[in-house]
Amino acid sequence: MHPALENPGDCRDGRKEKHVAAASFGKSLAFSDGRSSSHSIEGVWRKEAFNEKLQSIAVAGLRLRIALLPLIRIAMSEPNTTEPKFRNHPLPTLIFSSRWLQLPLYLGLIVAQGVYVVLFLKELWHLISGAFTLTEQHMMLIVLGLIDVVMISNLLMMVIVGGYETFVSRLRLQHHPDQPEWLSHVNASVLKVKLAMAIIGISSVHLLKTFIAAGSIGLPAPPPEATVVPGGTITAEGVMWQTIIHVIFIVSAVGIAWTDRIMLSTAQPKGGKH
Repeated sequence: MHPALENPGDCRDGRKEKHVAAASFGKSLAFSDGRSSSHSIEGVWRKEAFNEKLQSIAVAGLRLRIALLPLIRIAMSEPNTTEPKFRNHPLPTLIFSSRWLQLPLYLGLIVAQGVYVVLFLKELWHLISGAFTLTEQHMMLIVLGLIDVVMISNLLMMVIVGGYETFVSRLRLQHHPDQPEWLSHVNASVLKVKLAMAIIGISSVHLLKTFIAAGSIGLPAPPPEATVVPGGTITAEGVMWQTIIHVIFIVSAVGIAWTDRIMLSTAQPKGGKH
């Protein structure tokens, strides 16, 4: 006979134990599921809290950057004034300060320019008053004289502004609306070439006046206005020497410009090596 049929009580006890074991196993599974779900919820909450902290730090950094932006712009635009100031010895300071002795010279050139303005107005009045009596040749000579005065005035202004900027002190006209274009890169070489070109222009005007007045050379009775210019009577020898001097001016200006070009071309490779 089967053992279960012989002892029916033992069979019932075994079934009860199986039910109890199954119930305990189910409770443990439910407990573990609840514990794992609580852990997952807590992890998600911590991750969200961490992301919120990162976002708050990023927003605070952006606000700080926006607040400091004006100060950064001011610091970048203004020159550095915190550089240490070096004390020079008395003798170098005296020698360097001697450049201010040129200031009266430039002021004197300003006065000379005022005198040229008076001369220009005088010649202009002479031209206007004699508009109906002067010959065409004489009027042309007066107009060339006015151009000569203007070119000499430009030469004076170039020497005053460029010389003061180069040899005395800075004019500090960086943001001035009327600053000359050539003043931003003026130096001794540039000023020298510009002065040479201005002198050639003035010499050209004088030579043109001489050629106009020289048309009466050799005539038996030349009119005074055609043969006399400021400086004396026109002669063939005088015209020749004035032409030679003008050619010498041109050759000198070309030589100065060529010398500056050679110096610039030799200085560029050295700057590239360093």
